[in-house]
Amino acid sequence: MPDTAPATIPAGPTPDDFASFYLYGLTNNPYQQSTDFDKFGELYKLVIGAHGGFSIASTFHPYQLLNPAGVSVWYTAFAQFYAQPNRIEMFGEMTLEKTPFLVAPPASFAEYNVWPDTRLTQAENPVFSRYIPFVLPFLVRKDPEALRWDAELAAADGDRERLSWYLDAVKQALRFVQPAPALLLGFGEFDEQHPEHLIEKFINCRHLLEAR
Repeated sequence: MPDTAPATIPAGPTPDDFASFYLYGLTNNPYQQSTDFDKFGELYKLVIGAHGGFSIASTFHPYQLLNPAGVSVWYTAFAQFYAQPNRIEMFGEMTLEKTPFLVAPPASFAEYNVWPDTRLTQAENPVFSRYIPFVLPFLVRKDPEALRWDAELAAADGDRERLSWYLDAVKQALRFVQPAPALLLGFGEFDEQHPEHLIEKFINCRHLLEAR
């Protein structure tokens, strides 16, 4: 018998190794896709910075982010990654080299599935049929370093003029998948346990939209 036990093969990363983020805004066509790896990479570096992870190659209406079973597009992206035979190597690249990847979501996420929180429906808030919400998701390897978005906001220290160049750069980088007249509103973290927090982002700007 050998003196040592055979080495165990690592099972790979878990969902807890990742965090779910998104850009959000308003558009006339929320569900748009692109396979332009370079453009997604440019946007990822502008928003996320030197962190490994995934751009998800589509923008969505919020009611497309969860399938009928309640599984999010972020968790699905992780499952797609985990199914790859080279996931351990990919995870190492994300962790050590901060490599970003691109993943295309399943076509099933084209379907609308209205949540129990119906505040973005036309019946409840007609303004969101004219200014239609969109979300662009990112699945990011957790890291103690600040995300680029957060670092730029902190550096500006509340001064919108100091921040304007950065926001303009993000808006321009977003145009390949959400062209004008799409309007960028901000950036957030998705909470799988409280998806209604994402809805609040749009509700908070409702009165400004209704006044236009």
